[in-house]
Amino acid sequence: MVADLTRLSNGLTVAIDPMPGARSASIGLYAAVGSRSEAAGKGGLAHLLEHMVFKGAGGRDARGIAEAIEDVGGSLNAWTARDQTVFHARTLPNDVGLALELIADLVRAPKLDADELEREKQVILSELGECLDAPDDLIHDHLFEAALGDQPLARPVLGREKSILALTRDDCLDWLATEYRPSRLVIAAAGAVDPDAILSLAGRLFGDLEAADPPAIPTAAFVGGICSDRKAAEQTHLAFALPGLPATHDDAPALALFSQAVGGGMSSRLFQELREERGMAYSIYSWTQGFADTGLFAVNLSTDKARAAEAMALARTCVSRAAEDLTDVELDRARAQVEAGIIMALETAQGRADSIARSIEIFNRIMTLDEMLGELRSVTAYTARSAAQTMLSGPIALASIGGKLALAA
Repeated sequence: MVADLTRLSNGLTVAIDPMPGARSASIGLYAAVGSRSEAAGKGGLAHLLEHMVFKGAGGRDARGIAEAIEDVGGSLNAWTARDQTVFHARTLPNDVGLALELIADLVRAPKLDADELEREKQVILSELGECLDAPDDLIHDHLFEAALGDQPLARPVLGREKSILALTRDDCLDWLATEYRPSRLVIAAAGAVDPDAILSLAGRLFGDLEAADPPAIPTAAFVGGICSDRKAAEQTHLAFALPGLPATHDDAPALALFSQAVGGGMSSRLFQELREERGMAYSIYSWTQGFADTGLFAVNLSTDKARAAEAMALARTCVSRAAEDLTDVELDRARAQVEAGIIMALETAQGRADSIARSIEIFNRIMTLDEMLGELRSVTAYTARSAAQTMLSGPIALASIGGKLALAA
């Protein structure tokens, strides 16, 4: 992976990664801002704005936007996260310019019609209802709430019904004007792309954005706590989290490999001990997520209500035991899985664009594949155990849906 990085005079970053032999292209605008930047009472604003720009922009209505990209066989979509909002497109080589023009229209010339806003709120409320009916999704929001308390990073990306209904057109306009500053924006393109053409187009479409500083993003710290949701469910869904590491921390790769070894696959300790050997859980896995200032290591599982306390206790014991005796064999297996996942993801244009944009957001530069693999290969079983032992000394967050939370677990 050898990508070119250019910063426009206003601070916007353009990263281009041509892929010899590719016959399609991916291009996106990656904004390093998400729901954690929303003010109190404005929950769901970042996500609502992401929806609303597709309702009309740059002289096209919603149908016109859809037809413009689909007339050339392409696709255009978006997503919102706690610390990122992305507008991305996939096209054939000759239509990359059209894709970037459409994306520019979305964030620079949206209509934000008031009547459309009220209709789209109902769509988002339906999406929220679907999430509330899906324990596998809802448990993540509960866990963030338990881990981070009332800090902005803890709030759900979708927001809540009350806050969504209260959002206005002016809220959307203010969000775009203040949060989408050039220093937070990355245009990333990969695949069958012409670097000179994309750089020229990026300058024409975004070069006149005012180079003003965006508002500071609220900081966060892992505090720990409990979130117990007694709503009816067929299974009890449980999760616990421990203080993870910021994305830039030197030990983040070690903790990632520890997580993979403990609960990242069918050969992991959690899967083997709780599912295969004891039949306690159908679904069980661990994961890590790092932000600029904090992180989470977490374990999620679903089990029968009668065995919830036993399953939670065993899962925690399994993690604690691995922090003491994780073996070289387990680490090597985890490393092979993570390395393969990275390499496979980078075989696609979308994967390349996502990777280089995220690297710029986190490290302010593009990490090469050799650097990524080098970091993973430098991890030993000792350093993985040490990273785990450090997190085990911190507070814990517990979340549950559909049963009494086993506080003693």
